[in-house]
Amino acid sequence: MVLRLAFQSFGVAYGDLGTSPLYVFSSTFPHGIHYSDEVMGALSLIIYTLTLIPLLKYVFVVLRANDNGEGGTFALYSLLCRHAKVNTIPNQHHTDEKLTTYSRQTIKDRSCAARTKKWLEANVYGQNALLLLVLVGTCMFIGDGIFTPAISVLSSVHGIKVQHHEMSTAVIVAIAVVILVILFSMQHYGTDKVGWLFAPVVFFWFLCIGSIGAYNICKHDPHVLKAFSPVYIVRYFRRGKKHSWASLGGIMLSITGTEALFADLGHFSTLPLQIAFTSVVFPCLLLQYLGQAAYLIHHQDDVTEAFYRSIPDLAYYPVFVIATLAAVVASQATISATFSIINQSVALGCFPRVKVLHTSNYLSGQIYIPEINWILMVLCIIVTICFNGTTQIGNAYGIAVITVMLVTTFLMALIMLVVWRSNWLLVLLFTSFFLIIELVYFSSMLFKVDQGGWVPLVIAFVSLIIMYTWHYGTGKKYEFEMETRVSMAWIVGLGPGLGLVRVPGIGLLYTELVNGVPRIFSHFITHLPAIHSIVVFVCVKYLPVNTVPQAERFLVRRIGPKDFHMFRCVVRYGYKDLHKKDDNFEKMLLDYLSMFIRNESLMDTFSDSEDYSLCEESQQEPTLDTENAHLMSLGMVSVESSQNLIVSEASPQQSGLPVRFGVSQIRTVDDDLRFLNDCRDAGVVHILGNTVVRARRESSLLKKIAIDYIYAFIQRICMENNVIFNVPHESVLNVGQVFYV
Repeated sequence: MVLRLAFQSFGVAYGDLGTSPLYVFSSTFPHGIHYSDEVMGALSLIIYTLTLIPLLKYVFVVLRANDNGEGGTFALYSLLCRHAKVNTIPNQHHTDEKLTTYSRQTIKDRSCAARTKKWLEANVYGQNALLLLVLVGTCMFIGDGIFTPAISVLSSVHGIKVQHHEMSTAVIVAIAVVILVILFSMQHYGTDKVGWLFAPVVFFWFLCIGSIGAYNICKHDPHVLKAFSPVYIVRYFRRGKKHSWASLGGIMLSITGTEALFADLGHFSTLPLQIAFTSVVFPCLLLQYLGQAAYLIHHQDDVTEAFYRSIPDLAYYPVFVIATLAAVVASQATISATFSIINQSVALGCFPRVKVLHTSNYLSGQIYIPEINWILMVLCIIVTICFNGTTQIGNAYGIAVITVMLVTTFLMALIMLVVWRSNWLLVLLFTSFFLIIELVYFSSMLFKVDQGGWVPLVIAFVSLIIMYTWHYGTGKKYEFEMETRVSMAWIVGLGPGLGLVRVPGIGLLYTELVNGVPRIFSHFITHLPAIHSIVVFVCVKYLPVNTVPQAERFLVRRIGPKDFHMFRCVVRYGYKDLHKKDDNFEKMLLDYLSMFIRNESLMDTFSDSEDYSLCEESQQEPTLDTENAHLMSLGMVSVESSQNLIVSEASPQQSGLPVRFGVSQIRTVDDDLRFLNDCRDAGVVHILGNTVVRARRESSLLKKIAIDYIYAFIQRICMENNVIFNVPHESVLNVGQVFYV
């Protein structure tokens, strides 16, 4: 099983890393090679870069920092959110920690981990800085989804000039654009039907480049093996100085795809990826770079087409075909990873709502986001046409890659301290060692900002504004809802009829709150004095876990006395969970509500102050405190909640004492279930808040721009909840309201 997963990982995790030899040397020496030792110095740098970052840092260390098998920037952030309260949207609840997937370790009070955790939880600026760090890494990873297809496809197609010298660059770019258009146009079909071809293609690609590399070593110059000595690195910098420093940007491209390796961890596990990298990927890449260097030492003028020029004539066309296929596979893997990380961003409230479609009935990770796909395609084509070559695309690509690696290093330092509870000296050694290496590469990339490196910076800046503004606006909207919750005392004072006409049917009122009655309810009944016989406040929220088991997803509680027929249903998802089109969300919700009513007699209270999970495997023993036991024996139910009690001026209760409602008629479980089924047959209406968020008049100019213009624009163009949950349009009732935050 492990070996099979290791083989399958070639088609998903290693395509991008495997196509790097197509453009590394041409990007390292864009102005040509001046002396043979320059090749040896660059080769030595490539060897140690591959050894230290992909092998040592990622394969042996970072892959272990997974969130229940999931990797990537948001997986690291999710781990930190569970072990320290750094989530900036306070919609978490203590019942979330009882999930089977909500695993975390206890921390000793006087440990370094405890001090770090305490500092993170107390420092708001530190939490915002951490969020910005995660968003920057995410934005740069999205940039990978633009540059990987562009440079991989263009580099593979560019090799045709080796046999067809008369072909112009414009024709090559046109061919690359056609391949890119076909690639992005086929995304909605998914990779389920052709995915089984990916692993053999990339595996055979690695065997080809390894064999060609060994052939060139034996044929041209076996002395390139001396490049394992770091002495050549010292000579390289001593002689080339600033020129050698600037060439690090091209050498860094030898490790592109390393972050995608970590992001794709969820498709496999740590051990298969380690086996595949150490046994095939790493040796074949080393052989290929050694072979290219051996060829270039004696053919320095061929540096712009080093890979294809070093191929034996008889093997040219087969390798050209395999290279093109490998480039397509590498592009496909990166595009799929981009879809996944954007889906995670949406789940954690850091990206506008977009429609996510499943392309496979069997593989949960196969998703397609139409809007993002076409945006990536347009940007990718613009980059390919405007840059008209791999050198400038490589400069842009390098900045995106090294920035994501820097973000991972910073996050790993916190993971090692807070989650792993490693010795602080070990954490300091790890962080400083890799930060020095990566900052050296990052500094060299700064020389390339005016040579194409500005593109990922612009893309990341625009993406960061969108993501942070959406997160900020969502947080302010939630804070406003928390501050304007309706008092439970006011609700109970209305009586069982709520002072309204109770029409047959069930009303599902969506809200962000996990406690209390939302403001939209009072707004609704004020303007339309009628409500359904059963009202369910539905809160759909995402947790900092990769998945929530189906049996633990729905959390149902009763609000107020039984005669009110008001409930709350909290629906919990992990950042990898998706709303499938064939999921009958409404049916599942009402089935769990029915189950709650059936099991309600076993629970200790009927108010919103307690939480009840319907996971049958974890049924709690019924426990009653003295006060509630006394109330229930008298046929009374306490509805006071310290969490939800926000007494409004319009409250009919002025004494401040617990509000109690006398039950005049005892209803059986069968009566309640029959009533639920009758209301269900009468119809279900989904009540959604069509909320407009505005900045208060006294707000700063920057806040007004962020809320009134940027957030408002994003909110208008993003998907509505009824589309995301696949609610029929005829069952939706929108309630307009304005929030001044």
